Amino acid sequence: MSREKLLEWLLPLLVFCAFIGLWEAVVRFNQIPPYVLPAPSLIGTTLVADWDTLSGSLLVTLTITFEALLTAVAGGVLLAILFAQSKWIERSFFPFAVILQVTPIVAIAPLLLVYLEANTAVLACAFLVAFFPILSNTALGLASADHNLVDLFQLYGASRWRQLMLLRLPSALPYFLGGLRIAGGLALIGAIVAEITAGSAGQGAGLAFRIVEAGFRLNIPRMFAALVLISLTGILIFLALTAVSHLLLGRWHDSERERGG
Repeated sequence: MSREKLLEWLLPLLVFCAFIGLWEAVVRFNQIPPYVLPAPSLIGTTLVADWDTLSGSLLVTLTITFEALLTAVAGGVLLAILFAQSKWIERSFFPFAVILQVTPIVAIAPLLLVYLEANTAVLACAFLVAFFPILSNTALGLASADHNLVDLFQLYGASRWRQLMLLRLPSALPYFLGGLRIAGGLALIGAIVAEITAGSAGQGAGLAFRIVEAGFRLNIPRMFAALVLISLTGILIFLALTAVSHLLLGRWHDSERERGG
């Protein structure tokens, strides 16, 4: 690894460590109470001490996030394929997808909690925010196949099914993976927002519920510990989906080849 590459990797880590050190020094120097602003060392200690409780909540949040993401992928891809096959279907149903996307999930979550059980409502919220990026990006990718290749397929009498499988789906793959990276983070955000709403109503078991619970008890270090777990989870989801994108596109698509270079 070259010196420039090593510096590129180390610089963000050094800045982050400097920020944590400054935070710790400010709290200790000013003797700020833990219920106002806990020091990073106390947050780490709380994370270890409360791991049994927080890890169970983390598992609940992860389960809901990935269930919502998988459901959004299945529904978004299938609906995008239907849109690509029929403009009438696209014009009939795409406005409803847009309406669901632009309506704030904070406004939808309390209504879903009225009609659904807490876990089902949280799953529905996470699905709603993750669904649109998958649908819109995949639909865009299916419509972006090279028109010269489309004409060639038609010239040779290829069926719509063969055009879809051999031309449109491979062309849509980079768009789909871009939407997948966005949807992964949004699924987690949707789950957290819905869990906070459920937690305010005394329901739920995920990490956001622990934040609400700790807030009621003024256990601020536990709130920060749960927040750290949520942030780490979001980072790991993004890195995992980025790795999947690189694995599928790295050898042939320009975006990944140029980034790797």
